[in-house]
Amino acid sequence: MKPSFPNLTSEEAAALVNHDENIGFSGFTPAGAAKVIPTAIAQRAIAEHEAGRDFKVGVITGASTGPSLDGALAKADAIKFRTPYQSDKDLRASINAGKTHFFDMHLSLLPQYVRYGFLGELDWAIVEAADVSADGKILLTTSVGAAPTFLSQAKKILIEVNSRHPKQLLGFHDIYEPASPPHRRPIPICAADDRIGTQRVWVDPKKIVGVVHSNRNDEVKDFSPVTDVTTRIGLNVAEFLAGEIRNGHIPKGFLPIQSGVGNVANAVLGAMGDHPEIPRFQMYSEVIQDSVIDLVKQDRCSFVSGVSLTVTDPVLQGIYDNLDAFRGRLLLRPQEIANNPEIVRRIGIISINTALEADIFGNINSTHVLGQKMMNGIGGSGDFTRNAYISIFTCPSTAKDGKISAIVPMCSHMDHSEHSVQVLVTEHGVADFRGKDPRERAELVINNCVDPSYRDLLRQYFKLTENGHTPQSFRSAFAFHEAFLESGDMRNTKF
Repeated sequence: MKPSFPNLTSEEAAALVNHDENIGFSGFTPAGAAKVIPTAIAQRAIAEHEAGRDFKVGVITGASTGPSLDGALAKADAIKFRTPYQSDKDLRASINAGKTHFFDMHLSLLPQYVRYGFLGELDWAIVEAADVSADGKILLTTSVGAAPTFLSQAKKILIEVNSRHPKQLLGFHDIYEPASPPHRRPIPICAADDRIGTQRVWVDPKKIVGVVHSNRNDEVKDFSPVTDVTTRIGLNVAEFLAGEIRNGHIPKGFLPIQSGVGNVANAVLGAMGDHPEIPRFQMYSEVIQDSVIDLVKQDRCSFVSGVSLTVTDPVLQGIYDNLDAFRGRLLLRPQEIANNPEIVRRIGIISINTALEADIFGNINSTHVLGQKMMNGIGGSGDFTRNAYISIFTCPSTAKDGKISAIVPMCSHMDHSEHSVQVLVTEHGVADFRGKDPRERAELVINNCVDPSYRDLLRQYFKLTENGHTPQSFRSAFAFHEAFLESGDMRNTKF
């Protein structure tokens, strides 16, 4: 049965969207993000502004998207507000200039905030699909994100049917939305490979206003290559986990892994795959990167549950050329299921995420450069960290050729407190905070994780205040940051 929905151009679709409306776009990273319609909306905004008329829309997505969505809308000054996460340079600049209202959110909370009405009415859902049936069954592409919730809650729907993604993706998605309280039931996932939902999203076909056809690749960029520093971080994490198996803290059969995004995460996963004492494992995570696909092909990762298939074009084509080899080993879920604290706690996930900044007592800053400028957002790191079997944060010990220490007396912004963070790893070593008080944690961090060029400075700081459970000096807590702002080098800090 062929779809009977009107076929529209992207310009015709954009003309249906009005100033001040709220839109839920598909996408979790650039994978599965709507592309041609948001670009056309951006062009319309430019034309409206040139004609002296206001045109801005509220933009809600699963997580970050690509330049044809976040970038195009930001450059067109077309965003009224943005949530829950972003990584586009143009949007970041607009946010930090105070032009775009951005509120950072835990990704597991976003879909239910939309359902509860906390973010206002949703006028549109604009989603990418591999297929849509006449009776309203939508087959998503390379991500799920919050698209099922947007589709269920929006007044009207526009669909980008992208022929880049085959209809044979049917079976790679597990769509499940929990009911709202007081009717919510336990989420019946007890292992990473459990399936609990449908293969497609079902909507009322009367809400589908039109379909725009496209053939656009996901705008996934290559991550920075592995370096000596990231390799050593990876080796330190892998050896720590192997030690946890040896001492009986982790079962010999291992536990599911959640990994963040980027070159450090790739190095960690690569080191885990190479370590002879770490067994074949499963992943219950968000973003499935190239390195994860390598582990699947090597049979070091037996199953991976994620939210998005965020892989480069050659890797994605390799998957599409061999879909049967990956069928039953890859599964894409909504973000509120992938990141759900109930499931994270139940199945015993080991979380491994990247910090921008850590302090000597174990607090983590994931989002703000020098406490002021938003980088990307908290993403799903908090969903996993607070509820993990073991929560690990990694970071290179320095940045900007050693002018910035990633480990400071006090975080300039805090996203994860010492109560949630159990292990910190840099290229220099590991600090295991479990069972340690603040003074013991500080000694571990300084001795094991801090770059040698900053150890004496941090020891000086630690000795400034002798009293108190957590010995902090109000006068000197941000001395590292002040030194950088004044001289461009934290090594010039004076206490």
